[in-house]
Amino acid sequence: MATFPPYPTHPPHPGGATGGVLGHAHWWQRRWVRYGALITLLALSGLVILALVRQQTGSEGFLVGLGLAVLPVPLLLAAFRWLDRVAPGPWRNLVFAFAWGACAAALIAIVTNSFATRWLATATADPSGADTLGATVIAPIVEESAKAAAVLLVFLFRRRDFTGIVDGVVVAGVTATGFAFTENILYLGTAFGTDQLTGDSGIASVTAATFFVRVIMSPFAHPLFTVFTGIGFGISALSAHRQYVRRVVLPLSGLLLAMGMHALWNGSSTFGTYGFFAVYAAFMVPAFGLLTWLVIWTRQRELRTVREELPAYTAAGWLSPPEPYALGSMRARRMARDYAARHLGRPAGRTVAEYEAYATSLAFLRHRGRRGRAGADFVVRERELLHELWHRRDTARPALEHAARATAPPVPVFTPPWLMPGAPGTQGYGLPQGYGYGVQSHGPQGYGAQGYGAQGYGAQGYGAQGQGVPGSYGSYGYGGPTIPQQPSSSPSPYNPYAAP
Repeated sequence: MATFPPYPTHPPHPGGATGGVLGHAHWWQRRWVRYGALITLLALSGLVILALVRQQTGSEGFLVGLGLAVLPVPLLLAAFRWLDRVAPGPWRNLVFAFAWGACAAALIAIVTNSFATRWLATATADPSGADTLGATVIAPIVEESAKAAAVLLVFLFRRRDFTGIVDGVVVAGVTATGFAFTENILYLGTAFGTDQLTGDSGIASVTAATFFVRVIMSPFAHPLFTVFTGIGFGISALSAHRQYVRRVVLPLSGLLLAMGMHALWNGSSTFGTYGFFAVYAAFMVPAFGLLTWLVIWTRQRELRTVREELPAYTAAGWLSPPEPYALGSMRARRMARDYAARHLGRPAGRTVAEYEAYATSLAFLRHRGRRGRAGADFVVRERELLHELWHRRDTARPALEHAARATAPPVPVFTPPWLMPGAPGTQGYGLPQGYGYGVQSHGPQGYGAQGYGAQGYGAQGYGAQGQGVPGSYGSYGYGGPTIPQQPSSSPSPYNPYAAP
């Protein structure tokens, strides 16, 4: 079992362990320079792709394509944001991912695909064969690589926000949604122009057929392909830092799988009259269902991690006893936000949401640390998260405690395996008289002396006779030699690792 340094006894200084570093950074390492360069790159890409698409579709076709292509975007973005509700990433990452897909990746794809198709047409005697080869081989490689670049950039430069499979799925899916948005404008605008040339007025047969296939039947096609890349990066994020081969092979494997699925989809039209529908029914729909199940299962596992890891911080006084349960339930989280917003105003609801996000990040950080996968900045990051929680506790704790009381079942539904009766520290957390996991929880003997108190995470819990290893979180395990019956509000000689 991995050992950690003791809990901090006070919030870190705003400068932290990295204070003053930026003052000696070169000008190209400054944050505003990086942001400015990235925004400039995306803006220029957007202007160029706008001009290219408008040139191919015409002004009227562009407007029609834009109006039809935007329809599935809000639904897809809402779906990916819903998946990210357990530990929501910052909006700037999603804005970057969508902008990269819609502008930079689309521009790379259009320019490279056009050049490759023209080259193949001149190098082969059959121009139609060049189009087929470009669609089934060149396009999947170019497009998936261009979209994967966004996932790679977030993985490298926003590593704190990229902690698992769900983060990879969300970033990849949003990037692909932006790419599909621009591509749909091009296809729908071109279809509208074809109808206009044949004498049809308004949105006629070609436009309607294109809309049905691309927007109604398969709005998830591009996100589905790129999600495989995101899963590869997500599993890589869960790997230990020394597993260099795995951390490289997994993202590449996900990218190759995305390319393969994309090639199969693009090549379905060459499989005969019903080839498209056969590929759609036999591969696309099952793959979509499997990935949906995987992501939802992963989300539930994240909630389980929150419920497993946060009780250790409760024992040290950083969290109140009901909070781990409330933070591990999406229903309780929503109820806490609504309760705070109703009684204290909308800013309080946002404060509770921030508290939930920081607490979840803290649980994930500790989970990685227990498995030996935490980075060198574990202590600094832990202090930062605890600091953020401590400054929001007065608003968030009452709301979360209310939500815990309102949603906690009378009979426990989950107990961490190492906290079960009979595990090391049998008189520790998890006894029938402890909080949340026993028949007498929430009753006279819950939250009290036999819950998180003297027989909880104290001397006979995760301490000398418990699962805590001597030297881990103090010489007697989590929380030091003895833990007060209620979380302390100030450091004491009996609980040196308690919250401030």
